[in-house]
Amino acid sequence: MRILVAGAGPAGLYFSYLVKRRNPGWQVRVLEQNAAGSTFGFGVVFSDRALEFLRADDPQTYELITPAMESWTGITVVHRGTPVVIDGIGFAAIGRLSLLELLRQRAASVGVLPEYERAVTEEDFRGQDLVVAADGVNSFVRRYADFGTTIEHLTNNFAWYGTSKLFDTLTQTFVENEHGSFNAHHYRHSPRMSTFVVECDAATWQHAGFASMGEQATLAYLEKVFETHLVSNKSVWRNFPNLRNRRWSQGNLVLIGDAQRTAHFSIGSGTRLAMEDAIALDKALSEHSSVAESLASFEAARRPIVEKLVAAADASGQWYERFAGHMRLAPREFAWSYIQRSGRIDPERLRRIAPKFVDG
Repeated sequence: MRILVAGAGPAGLYFSYLVKRRNPGWQVRVLEQNAAGSTFGFGVVFSDRALEFLRADDPQTYELITPAMESWTGITVVHRGTPVVIDGIGFAAIGRLSLLELLRQRAASVGVLPEYERAVTEEDFRGQDLVVAADGVNSFVRRYADFGTTIEHLTNNFAWYGTSKLFDTLTQTFVENEHGSFNAHHYRHSPRMSTFVVECDAATWQHAGFASMGEQATLAYLEKVFETHLVSNKSVWRNFPNLRNRRWSQGNLVLIGDAQRTAHFSIGSGTRLAMEDAIALDKALSEHSSVAESLASFEAARRPIVEKLVAAADASGQWYERFAGHMRLAPREFAWSYIQRSGRIDPERLRRIAPKFVDG
């Protein structure tokens, strides 16, 4: 079989490794428009058991990635300068570049060498038995078939930064100034760096004058707001795109990762979903003799799982759309609102996993 993979992010790299490992005789080609070592953002975060899906089926990759991760237990919510710790909820994080390098190693171990600075063209589709779109929200592949794609942007503005300041836990810091309300999602992703995602509502963004600020002026403003030195890496303001597709495949084209759907960054499931897509697609290809049957099986098995997580991400994203209003609450009540925002943790479950916080 001849397979073309568009995109060398976590979804594309991991799928190419899995499918070539299982089928050494298949031809697997990976094209990536960006240069090797080029990425947006800083780190990616997983819940403490998010990589457990690797342990049974791919222990080598699990053992390669997990030692490179920073891990901790607990969330700290800072509101009105008061930190409230929610115990018992574990996380792990890794620099995005580090994760991509480790996945490149796995792909190379089975003979897959991505071609960088090589944009996919329609000509590349010819002669391929399967084309896997792992090329993100602005997928090139998705243009060539009707997947029933919709994109709705949230109204909050956000930008990804880094900082050399290290944090003991995943921390959510909420602050106000004369222009409005700000939030930062921050966590360490290496022994030397933390990810620092800044978010504000549209009114605050306008009042602060970000529309007319350059990169350095914006950086200086945010450093003053959060009293933290920040590092930029193409750190531009964006509105989160909620992307959905009514169909995940058309003919021999199939969508995985962010090309298929997005999940709001506040629940830390995007990379996990991408890698699980890769596992599910490889499994479907191994169980069926035709591409058509494989793609139908992939979507039938995977869609209910994805939709459940996406629903939680949507609920979380909507909470952030209104976080300025929630800030009227006192710090402890605010933390209660925060931790229950996605609908996945009800009070009874929270009592089991975070007894110190619940007992207060």
